[in-house]
Formats: sequence, C-alpha cells, structure tokens
Amino acid sequence: MPEKLTVGVLFGGRSGEHAVSLRSAASVMEAMDKNRYEIVPIGITEQGSWLAGGDPLAALQNNVISGDCYPAVLSADPQNPRLLLLDPGSPDRIRDALRLDVVFPVLHGPYGEDGTVQGLLELAGLPYAGSGVLGSAAGMDKVVMKVLFKHAGLPVGDFIYFSATQWAEAQKSLLEQVQEELGYPCFVKPANLGSSVGVSKAQHPDSLVQGVEDALRYDSKVVVEAFIKGREIECSVLGDEAPLASVPGEIIPCNEFYDYWAKYIDDRSELIIPAPMDPEMDEKVKEYAVRSFQAVNCSGLARIDFFLNDESGELYVNEVNTMPGFTSISMYPKLFEASGVPYPELIDRIIQIALQRHRRKKTLLTSYRPGGEGEAC
Repeated sequence: MPEKLTVGVLFGGRSGEHAVSLRSAASVMEAMDKNRYEIVPIGITEQGSWLAGGDPLAALQNNVISGDCYPAVLSADPQNPRLLLLDPGSPDRIRDALRLDVVFPVLHGPYGEDGTVQGLLELAGLPYAGSGVLGSAAGMDKVVMKVLFKHAGLPVGDFIYFSATQWAEAQKSLLEQVQEELGYPCFVKPANLGSSVGVSKAQHPDSLVQGVEDALRYDSKVVVEAFIKGREIECSVLGDEAPLASVPGEIIPCNEFYDYWAKYIDDRSELIIPAPMDPEMDEKVKEYAVRSFQAVNCSGLARIDFFLNDESGELYVNEVNTMPGFTSISMYPKLFEASGVPYPELIDRIIQIALQRHRRKKTLLTSYRPGGEGEAC
C-alpha cells in the first residue's frame, strides 16, 4: 500500500465566515479517504491563533481549548517546512514538529481566502489546495474581480464602490451617484467578504445608508450593485490550466435574496440541479464559468455565480468564490456530484491538482546567474 499523504486541514480563521469554515472543514475531513490520507486538523481562532494536536475543531466549535490542543506555528523555511506545536506554558519550547505533504485551507473570507494564508504557504514551500496568492486576492475583492471580468469581455452588472473615508467625506454625493447610476433597489456589500455577511438590499436612500454602515463594519471598502432581475444560477469549476465546469444549478432562496440566514440556518431554500434551461444557455453558463475562473487566475476549485434574466435572455456574471462552502450539501460539491464526481473523489482531485501545480512550480528557477545555471524552487 502506498504511503499515506499527510494533509493539514486549515479551518476557522479571523473572519466573519469563521463558523461557515468549521462546517466545511468538518465535512471535508469526514469524507477524506482515511486509507490514503493522514489528516492533521489545524484550527485558527477568531483572534488568529493557530491550534493543533487533539481536536482543534471541537475546541473552536465549543470555544473551549482542551489540554491536548497546543499553540502552533508554521515554519516558513522551504528547506524544512514543519508545523511546530508549542508548549502553552513555555511558548519558546517546541513540543513536536509535524511534517505536512499538502495543506487544504478550508478557510472562507479575509485572512484565509484572500491570499494571506496562501502567501505563507508559498513561503513555506508547501503544496496547497485552491487558488494562489493572486487568484485568491482577486477573487476576494469584489471590485477587482468585476474589473477583471469586464476586461475579459464578460457581462457584469452596473456597480460603484467607495472607501470608508470617501463615505465619511462625500456621503451626499455618493447617494446621488447611486440614485443616478444604479437606482433602487440595489445591493450593498463589503468588498472583501463572502457568505452574504454584511450584505443588504437597499430599497431607498435611508436603507442604503444603513446598509453601507453595516457593510463598513466588516470592510473598509463597499461595493453597491444594481439590482438585476433574474434567476440565481451557479456553476462549479475544477482544475488548473484546463479547468472543467460542472452542470449548472439554480437557487430559489427562501428569503428576499440568498442571504446568510437562507444559506446556513433556514433550510427552506431550494437547490435545483441541473438548472432548467435550454442546451444553448447551459453551454453558455459553463463557458462563462471557465472564462471567469481564468480571468481571476483561479486554480483548484471555484464556484461562479450568475444572474439569468429569462425574459431578455441576458446572462450576467456576479462573482467567483475561490473557496466556496464545502459541506456535502453545499452547492459546489452537489453540482459536481450531479456531473459524475462524488464528494470524496472531488476532494481527491483537488488535492492532486495542488500537488501537480506545486511540482510544476518547483521546476522554475528562483535565481539568476548570467552565463550560468540558476536554482529551482
């Protein structure tokens, strides 16, 4: 039997999507083939501290750090990457050093899905699942993402954005700009967050002000999007340089829109897989999903969200999620299950893509000597 791969599964994090990450990670670890993988759970508290050993998932779920969970840090030395477990009473003392073959960062939102953790893993020279630093950062920032979509020739709804400072200094003119360029209703979102945290639907200027103030609690940049009447269509993408799209699915939210409550608490929202649409539109969704994936420089996995207006036939790309919800009942794995890739196999493929991308990257030179050979990663 081949030697097991040691997979560090990262979860939690300093993000408004902390609780969502715990759910996703629990499902991923449960589904992983224990004959192929040695799983090392690594929890990150809401304050950003790392924990390993024992059961860090239970520790974060119950907000109780048991005696067998230890503070942990990742060595960023690419010649000797290790997860170091520290003595709580004497943080300078290393209790254990764990070797990791690959990392699966099941992290949602800032400080996990935005390129920060990916940068640390790059420095450590460790393979990791999901998009790299650039793809993660671009996929997290809704403004940068939409600009890249437009540059790639993809249809995007109208939007404006502004910083907390601009809002404080020019609230009246920004309200007028929303009225003139977008109208009501419109959606207000933190530019860097997911799972619909801090998202609201504004029906008039007063609710817009309230929505902006709420969004600014989570990010210093806000994006306001024009309301697009249409069906909510989603498509999963898997791969790296030659990505594949799943069958599209449709969400019929139980609330006015697919907010946090509808996604994770109230189970009355309906997921229709595959989405009922004609073959031509089905192929168009898949094409746009792959193009969106490539426009943002994604890798490994992503879920692309669309609006489809059945009356006009117009399809709009809304956003890309570089680490979508990953429970067994989340849209990303369910779409691939309907495409013939069951949940455990999907996890296997994502890990293999991470390893292949890392091997390819290691062939690149990291030094330059005129007239001589450089050194590879």
